[in-house]
Amino acid sequence: MIKHVVMWKFKESALNNTKEENIDEFTSKLEALVGVIDEIVSLQVEKNILPAETGSDLILLSEFNSLQDLDTYNNHPEHQKVLAFGKEVIGERRAVDFEM
Repeated sequence: MIKHVVMWKFKESALNNTKEENIDEFTSKLEALVGVIDEIVSLQVEKNILPAETGSDLILLSEFNSLQDLDTYNNHPEHQKVLAFGKEVIGERRAVDFEM
């Protein structure tokens, strides 16, 4: 099982939206990938409940059966659309992938 973990810090405003509005829209876009990209075993998106200067705003916890499935997810056209939106609203991204 491959675990794919991503944390983001969002810009204070972008695309004429507040940070919070962009976080909500990005969350919805990610969650909508479930059922569209068959390789997703599980996908959870959560907001940070204790925001801090050094903390991230949002986290993605996802699982895939193999590195190939993760690659398929990463390159899927619907995921690419989410990434395009993210590039406009996200200021910082950190990711970790590991096998269990």
